Amino acid sequence: MNLLVQWVRKYWILISLFLVITITVLSFTPLLNALASCDKILHFTAYFVLVLPLILRKPRYWFVLLIIYALSSGVIELLQPYANHRTDVMDVLANISGLVCGSVVAFIINYFVTVD
Repeated sequence: MNLLVQWVRKYWILISLFLVITITVLSFTPLLNALASCDKILHFTAYFVLVLPLILRKPRYWFVLLIIYALSSGVIELLQPYANHRTDVMDVLANISGLVCGSVVAFIINYFVTVD
């Protein structure tokens, strides 16, 4: 566990960029319309995973990035009608819930895992 946390803390920017790009692309992919039954679970999971590297590394400006993640989820949701998706406030709530829960889990991991 320590090695994984250490690796995530070292490469958190690359991991975060990869996740942001992946989530953004998938948010506009029409293939995901078929997964509408578990839509909120996918939103929650994506943003849960997105916030983990940020909070595990916890740079000085972590809270600003957390707010940017939340705002970008809203912007993506507002732009989705242009990609044959519908705007859903519940998707944004699922995203923010994922950010909050992921942050809590990362804070707990940081508390118990110390890496030199």
